[in-house]
Amino acid sequence: MIPESINSKIGVNLHKQKGHPIYNIRRSIEGYFGWHTFDDLNPVVSVADNFDLLLIPEDHPSRKKTDTFYVDDTHVLRTHTSAHQNQLLKTGYKKFVVFGDVYRKDEIDCTHYPVFHQVEAVCVLPDANNAQRRLHNFVEGVLRHLMGTVKIRKVESYFPFTNPSWEYEVFWEGRWLELAGCGIIQPQILKQNNVHGVGWAVGMGLERIAMALYGIPDVRLFWSKDERFLKQFENPYQKVTFKEFSSQPPCHKDIAFWTRGEFSQTEYFQMIREVAGDLVEDVQCVDTFVKGDGRTSLCYRITYRSMERTLTNEEVNSIQDKVRANTAKNFNIELR
Repeated sequence: MIPESINSKIGVNLHKQKGHPIYNIRRSIEGYFGWHTFDDLNPVVSVADNFDLLLIPEDHPSRKKTDTFYVDDTHVLRTHTSAHQNQLLKTGYKKFVVFGDVYRKDEIDCTHYPVFHQVEAVCVLPDANNAQRRLHNFVEGVLRHLMGTVKIRKVESYFPFTNPSWEYEVFWEGRWLELAGCGIIQPQILKQNNVHGVGWAVGMGLERIAMALYGIPDVRLFWSKDERFLKQFENPYQKVTFKEFSSQPPCHKDIAFWTRGEFSQTEYFQMIREVAGDLVEDVQCVDTFVKGDGRTSLCYRITYRSMERTLTNEEVNSIQDKVRANTAKNFNIELR
């Protein structure tokens, strides 16, 4: 069963909303690629398309229900836009771009959100001649198209569906920022779709690019309907540096409990999101110790803050009471 906080995001499609920063990034990338674009593919995909046909091992952590939103036993909310790669290759497309929302259970902080947006570009060449060089030139080109004149480096990486694989980083505001993953598509993937030649693929997260390019400090802002946020990005061709329109104080609340046996932190974070919505800014484990009887003590500090208004103590206390009640009810724990 998909939680309501996630279900309500399906079909919103920030990458298709004119005047939104995610749309502006998408428009810029699409203009650079100039290939056949897909931006409305169903986010509910089969387990086969999301994992099996991409050669993701059965014991890979991403397959767990603590990491992925399962619609039923055979379907998930896509965890990456690569979930459509096999379908489109089989249909006969040799150069294509896929934009879409993707879903993952994740930690809670200013850079992580269970719904975000990706782009994947796939290119199939008739032979292996200069395939890697053409891939690297292409990735560096799109990064400079987006970010301007920046230092770029690539590091070897691992993805089950490409080999060799790399991650690309740009030096941005004093630190190296990972912005793209890419590689040569595994021959087995091309073969199972009756595609001849050599293929490469590159994927990027749109929120990460937008946060760096516009200076947006909190990923929750992308879901804001506040005109003070959205009006800053009305012109997709205008260079924008985000201007804060609200500086509200945070409110910290701790919750401590004993656990015995398996405890899923990602499931716990998702429960907190269900209760607090976008009023939860950050959740950190601030203390842990193991007692002699086998129980583990955990203490989490939850930071509440609205990006648009000041929260009252009564409002935060009411939310925290619900978090405590759901913690006791839904997890194998003993509140402290």
